[in-house]
Parts: sequence; C-alpha cells; structure tokens
Amino acid sequence: MYLKVFYSLLLMLSFYGIPSTGQKKKETLLSEKVGQLMDWTGKRAVIRMNGEKFRRFVKAPPRNYSVVIMFTALQPQRQCGVCKQADEEYQILANSWRYSSAFTNKVFFATVDFDEGSDVFQMLNMNSAPSFIHFPAKGKPKKSDSYELQVRGFAAEQLARWVGDRTDVQIRVIRPPNYAGPLMLGFLLAVIGGLAYLRRNNLEFLYNKNVWAFSALCFCLIMTSGQMWNHIRGPPYAHKNPTTGQVSYIHGSSQAQFVAETHIVLLFNSAVTMGMVLLHEAATSDMDIGKRKIMCVAGVGLVMLFFSWLLSIFRAKYHGYPYSFLLS
Repeated sequence: MYLKVFYSLLLMLSFYGIPSTGQKKKETLLSEKVGQLMDWTGKRAVIRMNGEKFRRFVKAPPRNYSVVIMFTALQPQRQCGVCKQADEEYQILANSWRYSSAFTNKVFFATVDFDEGSDVFQMLNMNSAPSFIHFPAKGKPKKSDSYELQVRGFAAEQLARWVGDRTDVQIRVIRPPNYAGPLMLGFLLAVIGGLAYLRRNNLEFLYNKNVWAFSALCFCLIMTSGQMWNHIRGPPYAHKNPTTGQVSYIHGSSQAQFVAETHIVLLFNSAVTMGMVLLHEAATSDMDIGKRKIMCVAGVGLVMLFFSWLLSIFRAKYHGYPYSFLLS
C-alpha cells in the first residue's frame, strides 16, 4: 500500500518536474544579469560595453532580453564625424525608451567603442563604424538584425522603426526642443520685412523677373540635388572606414546617398546651369564679338566638364551603366 503511494508521488513529481539545482542557478544568473542591466540603464540610457561585458551580457546564456548595440569609434583620433552624429540620434532613441511609460527589461541599448572593445569588432568581423546590430533574446542575429545604415540613415525615427520590426517594441521618439529653426525663420522674415520697409517707396525689385528667376532656379537646384531626401532619411555626411581611414563622399549604391554627395551634385548642376546661361547670353546679348566668344568658350567648357563629372557619379552609383563623356 505504502509502496504504491510512494511510487504514485514519485511519478507525479517526475511528471510535473522539480526545479533542479542547475535550473535554479540559471534563473539566479539571469536575474542577476537583468538586475545589473537595469541598474546601468537607470544611470545611463545607453550602456557602455567592452569585450568582457559583451561576452557576459550578450553572448553568454541565459538571456531572455534583446540588446541593440551601436558599434562606433568616438575617440578624437579616429576622426569619425559620422559616429558622433549617429551617437546623438542613438542617445535620443535610447532616452525616449528609457523614460517611456512602456519601458520594460525586454530591450536594452548599448554601445561598443572600437578603442574599448576592438576584440568584439574582431569577433564579429566588423571593419566599419558606425553599425547597429540587434541581438535577439533567442538565437543568433539574422541578416535583418543588422541595420542598413547607408540606406535608411541614422535618424532616431528610422532606428525606432527598425527596433520595432525586430523586437515588437514600439518607441515614440521624443526629441529635446530645438529652437534654431524657428529662430532662423524669424530672423529671415525680419530681414525681409526690414528691407521691404526701408524700400517701401520703391518696391519695383519685387517685379524684377531676374530676381524671381534666380530664386526659382536655386529652389530647383536644391530639390533636384536630393536635399529633401536628406531631410527625410537623415543620412550621414560621409563615411570613413575606421580601419583604412578612407573617406567616401559618394555612396556606392543607387538606393542611398551621403549629404556630401548632394552638395557635390548641387555644385555640378549649378556649374552646368551657369554654362547654359553663358551660352544663351553669348548668343543673344549686344556685347562686342570678343566678349561673346569668351562667354561661349566658358559656357561650353563648363557644360562639358561638369556634365562629364555628373555622368561619372551616375556610373559609380549605377554599376554597369554603359555611357560616359570625357571621363571614364
């Protein structure tokens, strides 16, 4: 009788399971890791990690939380201006999550600097910065866990969408107030209003077609160079390889661009436009023939040279494009 009861109890315990010593140690270790991460996050929204912390809190099990890490090179000797800009946006994202009412220990934000964790860079075979990688709670990072910085830019809003896609954690980005834009607009309106007031008895310049033509031309050049894309996507100004130190001003893909690239395209388009204007003036003005010849030669030179450079940029971004002009 007693043996039957004993075996029945033994069977029930084996069925429902008894927490083993190893399981208890695992839960204790996980609790300590989460507690330590929460403590660090309470002090700084972005946790600074070196190789030891990365291996302990990211690579080593157990882990029931996701970690988003920005790999960067912020030391002055690295001269990575893009890293500083990306870090500012990353801090905004992390602080928006840290001080959100929906904040939990499901996701943590961290950073690994090249000078503090070069072994981590070597471990992950990384040779460029900044880079963003999501380390999921279970399994290894997939291709989609690596953020496409060159395509999406490093704006905090873009990073928040990516984090939401990877973790199902929706972060509402809250930026600190920036009064530079309204102040500049107010100053510009004040200058325009002051000029209009000073010349209130002679406002013929408002009917000057050259003024409006120049303003419209500037607006078209700014828009066609990609400035609006920069405003929406927030791409880096340029890209510097921390290993080789080489700086790239032209993005190698047709799906993205750098801020410096738009400035270069704006300059080249302006030069081509100036060449066309000189050719038009050479053909229609009443100046002497010598000056008109000079204007014609200068106009042809500007159009040919800078249009050739524009085609070179186009060929560099659209690989396999067969056409070129002057420059190959």
